Amino acid sequence: MKKILLIEDEKILAEMYRDKFSQAGFQVFLAFESKQGLALAKKEKPDLIILDILLPRENGITFLTWLRKDPEISSIPVVAFSNYDDPKTRKEAEKLGVLDYLIKTNYTPKEIVKKIKEYLN
Repeated sequence: MKKILLIEDEKILAEMYRDKFSQAGFQVFLAFESKQGLALAKKEKPDLIILDILLPRENGITFLTWLRKDPEISSIPVVAFSNYDDPKTRKEAEKLGVLDYLIKTNYTPKEIVKKIKEYLN
């Protein structure tokens, strides 16, 4: 079973996506901020991380920087998933190796699950 780590500070959204991914056959771990996400990435070694960019305290870009500096987990693929559509931030995320930068409002949950399945196949 493929493992997904979802880092999303909006609890209701995180739980809804956890349920959708679980129904699609994934094992899902939730983190609500960057440091918690990093700890879970090290512990669980997910196949993919879905990362919100706007997070409390340290944002998604900071998380990506930490992730890429840690040889143990630096190769885990990441999909940025945010409503923050800022070209500078997008460019930074791409420089840090995100597979994609998805804008939440452009996709239904069903479409997101389909996209994530494609990345994991």
